[in-house]
Amino acid sequence: MNFHPITIKDIATALHLSVSTVSKALRGSHEISQETKDNVIAYAREHNYKPNPIAQSLKRGRSKSIGIIVCNIDNNFFSQVINGIESVARQKDYNIIITQSRESYEREVANSLHLSSRSVDGLIISLSAETRDVDHLIRLHQKGLPIVFFDRVTDEIATHKVIADNFKGAYEATSHLLEQGFRRIAHITSPFSLSITSERLQGYKAALADAGLQPDDRYIKLCEHGGMIQEETRQALTELLQLKDRPDAIFTASDRLSTTTLSLLRQMQIAIPREIALVGFTNSISADIFNPSLTAVVQPALEMGQQIMDLMIELIESKHPVTSFQKRVLDTELKIRDSSIRPH
Repeated sequence: MNFHPITIKDIATALHLSVSTVSKALRGSHEISQETKDNVIAYAREHNYKPNPIAQSLKRGRSKSIGIIVCNIDNNFFSQVINGIESVARQKDYNIIITQSRESYEREVANSLHLSSRSVDGLIISLSAETRDVDHLIRLHQKGLPIVFFDRVTDEIATHKVIADNFKGAYEATSHLLEQGFRRIAHITSPFSLSITSERLQGYKAALADAGLQPDDRYIKLCEHGGMIQEETRQALTELLQLKDRPDAIFTASDRLSTTTLSLLRQMQIAIPREIALVGFTNSISADIFNPSLTAVVQPALEMGQQIMDLMIELIESKHPVTSFQKRVLDTELKIRDSSIRPH
């Protein structure tokens, strides 16, 4: 049995009124008598009338929908950002459509085109690990689609951006390991094409330099798919362990790289932190119950999501073209747990 929601035309037919009269009555127009308005509203409630969202969006020129592209929603950081976005969207009567690139450039392009074809009012995006150029986004932006970047951003498009203080987070993570007495600190990170990679790498190197240590390229391993492929992380870790002077600590630069490295070290029966200490970037709510519990740089993901959506609504609802843009940098927090505390 097909469900057919009641329309304004149905109400008009039932009450022997014109469609125009019913429409004005539902809007509370002063042109319609109170008796007619009461009758129309009572009938609409009795028959569960709901305004047609497609018709409304066509009328006001907006869909009240926002497209989102992230690498994967099972990443704790991204799921928390989406929660923040959705909390503001719900208050402002916007809907969100979530897609995943799975760290694929092709999927990112396809998702952006699909969302724009659905007439979303704006696009919120964190770039994929494979993205080397953003021409597909430049074209959409030039056509007038509001875009807000977060976490993995580009300087090629002038628009709002929201990131965490990646340099500070990496600097504090590396400094903590140095304070614990570790000196051969390796860094497993994402591809250089991502903004977070360079920012976190700079923080790592700066902390070593301030401690009088020269960064060693042998200890820096890039995972081109950002940890999405476990074998890639395993290969990076294996190469580090095969070094004659293998690392005594590892700093990992993303949620997936951190949890995967912890799992692989345990599979390899490497005692953490006695043989190798570990600090990562992760918002995992399970970091406290990992074995050992994982020291981590935590990003204010929920707040990031809320600020992202605030900026997006500002772009959409501004009555004048927006020409001044913000790059908001939010603070991180280092949560020290067992995986990085040097045994006495």
